[in-house]
Amino acid sequence: MPKHSKEKGPAVSGLKKCPTGIQGLDEITQGGLPMGRPTLVCGSAGCGKTLLAMEFLVRGAVQFNEPGVFIAFEENAEELSKNVASLGFDLDDLARKKKIVVDYVYVERSEIEETGEYDLEGLFIRLDHAIKSVGAKRVVLDTIESLFSGLSNQNILRAELRRLFRWLKEKGVTAIITGEKGEGTLTRHGLEEYVADCVIMLDHRVTEQISTRRLRVVKYRGSLHGTNEYPFIIDETGFSVLPITSVGLNHKATDERVPTGIPRLDAMLDGKGYYRGSSILVTGTAGTGKTSLALHLVNESCRRGERCLYLASEESAAQIIRNGKSIGIDLSPWVKKGLLHFHVARPTYSGLEMQLVTANKLIREFRPAIAVVDPITGLTNIGTDLEIKAMLLRLIDMLKNSYITTLCTSLTHGVHSLEQTEVAVTSLMDTWLLVRDLEYNGERTRGLYVLKSRGMAHSNQIREFLITDNGIDLTDVYVGQGMVLTGAARKVREMKEEAEASARREETERVKRELERKRLIMEAKINEIRSQYESAEEELLACLKELELKEKGLASDRGVIADMRKADASKDKKETGKKPDRRENR
Repeated sequence: MPKHSKEKGPAVSGLKKCPTGIQGLDEITQGGLPMGRPTLVCGSAGCGKTLLAMEFLVRGAVQFNEPGVFIAFEENAEELSKNVASLGFDLDDLARKKKIVVDYVYVERSEIEETGEYDLEGLFIRLDHAIKSVGAKRVVLDTIESLFSGLSNQNILRAELRRLFRWLKEKGVTAIITGEKGEGTLTRHGLEEYVADCVIMLDHRVTEQISTRRLRVVKYRGSLHGTNEYPFIIDETGFSVLPITSVGLNHKATDERVPTGIPRLDAMLDGKGYYRGSSILVTGTAGTGKTSLALHLVNESCRRGERCLYLASEESAAQIIRNGKSIGIDLSPWVKKGLLHFHVARPTYSGLEMQLVTANKLIREFRPAIAVVDPITGLTNIGTDLEIKAMLLRLIDMLKNSYITTLCTSLTHGVHSLEQTEVAVTSLMDTWLLVRDLEYNGERTRGLYVLKSRGMAHSNQIREFLITDNGIDLTDVYVGQGMVLTGAARKVREMKEEAEASARREETERVKRELERKRLIMEAKINEIRSQYESAEEELLACLKELELKEKGLASDRGVIADMRKADASKDKKETGKKPDRRENR
């Protein structure tokens, strides 16, 4: 029988997207803004609405060859050009190349008098001409409140808003319309968010003197999208949005290892070091050598030609390099070669989101193989435990997704348990090293042990380590007789044990010599007895031989005499084996 294939229904085509070219925003919206539809970008003053809209136009013209039109109601073309020049956008050059048209529409509330019906036909004609002049695919109206500032009739306002959005859809252009945040509503009029197909909310907040910027996609008709708040920054390159919140656990895992730079520490980690792309946490009290462990990893990685990113928040780059030289690690050549990049900033300089976005930007630009965060406890001053843990979760996920081996240091105070951190991130870490002070008999030494290391066999022994002129030197601590000794106490114990071992060796040698002497004496006695035995044996054998000879001689003599006498024929016969001569007896 012929096989019949199942009939397939018509393919369902998804909503077409218009990529913005803005880092992170396209990921949140899963491809960009709805193509051929209007998008509302709203927020309070200074949150970045105009810059986002302008970057949308510039990226479209430069990256996707889609010309755009910017209709401004508050700033003229010259002012806009100067404002966005700091982001690297040259509007005048794009205008000369017929890539962008910037048109300023002057609207002054005091000069407007309501007479008759409100009509947007003049704006439509002007906008249509600008679109056709460059073949625009993208349009920005900034801002909608200025356009309707002279209109008090809410019914007419609503009708004209709907008419404007319908007109933009009919033209098939992808539009961004900016709007000011209202009281209890997303916009002042409270209608735009319902008419627009996509609504993006920008927020610029200040909490405890720390400012942060956040973006949220309030709605997106016909498309899935990220619904959380996402931090973003505006810098010299434009908008940068961090789309990672709680990323799915799809990180790559490999058997490749990264040496720690300390051979004996490698031996503690199954003889090979950390896993490539894993996260490592080094905790301990102040002065226990956490940063020194990080410097060893950085130095060893740079020696192999790998790039390293060092995020510091307590010491300057120059101070870290100087301190490294004191233990035999010179990082300055790696900085000159471009293999090591320091980013140093106080945690209070910016909020958690800003630091997260900055780290994301540095990772994208520098593309390191190794990253160091020294320390993560500096973040406790700028957020709650929950906020810090969420930020670190996003940071660790971001680094793992980029396949970057990350080492974080964390300061532990003596009043807390050494096997916990203030920011509670140990569950996020693949390897956890604990460095601590070991105090005994008035002396403080350092000890290191591996609390956990996922996916590998690792040592459960404490190692004492010394910070020397040649770096960190791990040694075995004294463990025995119910105590653990380090430092001078360990040295005294080792010297005592060495003396005891030497005495035992000498006693052993003495016993061996005595045993050898007795063996020699015994062998001498045995040889003497053997000699006496051999002498006696020789004499006895000679005597025996003499007796045998005598016996043979006597026997021979008896035979001769018998023959002569012929007296005992039977005996003679017996002796000679011959029959007697009967004739002699007749």
